[in-house]
Amino acid sequence: MSREIITRQLSFAELTIEIERVGEDILILIRGGDKPHIGSVVLAIPRKSLSGENFSCTSSVLNVTGHKDEIICRAVAESYCKKFRAVTVCTGGFHVDNLSVAQIQEVVDACKI
Repeated sequence: MSREIITRQLSFAELTIEIERVGEDILILIRGGDKPHIGSVVLAIPRKSLSGENFSCTSSVLNVTGHKDEIICRAVAESYCKKFRAVTVCTGGFHVDNLSVAQIQEVVDACKI
């Protein structure tokens, strides 16, 4: 994987996920909806799990006040970090006014990669 762009058509909007290798690290940008933006930045650093059997990660998060994008950015950053054992940054934002609970879940599910 050097650079990959994934576009997902949701029932109510489009979601784009860009994944790029930066040396041995991974940079991921998530955007979509009516007002793409940067609402959260998550840095995930791989480490051995506390049980010593698998790999896990330690994450640091920066959120723009009032934004909920950490939900998707953290899940994606941690997933890639563990899978590839690489320092991973995920940033971005997805916004559509008045989302229902079902629509929020659709966005979360679409971000699973």
